[in-house]
Amino acid sequence: MFHWMTYAAIAIAMWGLNGLFMKLGTNRASAHSMVIWVTLGFTLLLPFLWAGTGLAGLSLRVIFVGLVAGAVNGLGNWAVFACLEKGAKASVAIPLTALYPLCTIALALIFLHERPSALQWLGIGLALAGGAMLSHETAPVAAPEEQLPCAR
Repeated sequence: MFHWMTYAAIAIAMWGLNGLFMKLGTNRASAHSMVIWVTLGFTLLLPFLWAGTGLAGLSLRVIFVGLVAGAVNGLGNWAVFACLEKGAKASVAIPLTALYPLCTIALALIFLHERPSALQWLGIGLALAGGAMLSHETAPVAAPEEQLPCAR
């Protein structure tokens, strides 16, 4: 149907919108509430997704992996909502938590015995550096009227 890059672009756009809606939601509701509403939002897609797939013949192992993936995804969503609820800026928290592929890379190295190329290692290093730069916050500077006068 579409080239995989088309789907990647759609995912980027949808997750970008999702980050905005996550922050807007946690400005008005708790992280726990938002996970419930997001889960209900997922269920709205089920009729469309169900029509496009054949679920017959799936093994219990495949079903178990899917359920675990869903639970882990839900916990990750809750953690992001909690981060935003505690006052994190969406412009920092969403890109920072979007570095989750670094965890996937580590797990793929250990369990799937995958080996990144030199260029991919460079990308991993740049992602780590970007995460450090995103999360760096300087101490707030007091306004001139709040600063103590110097003793003479």
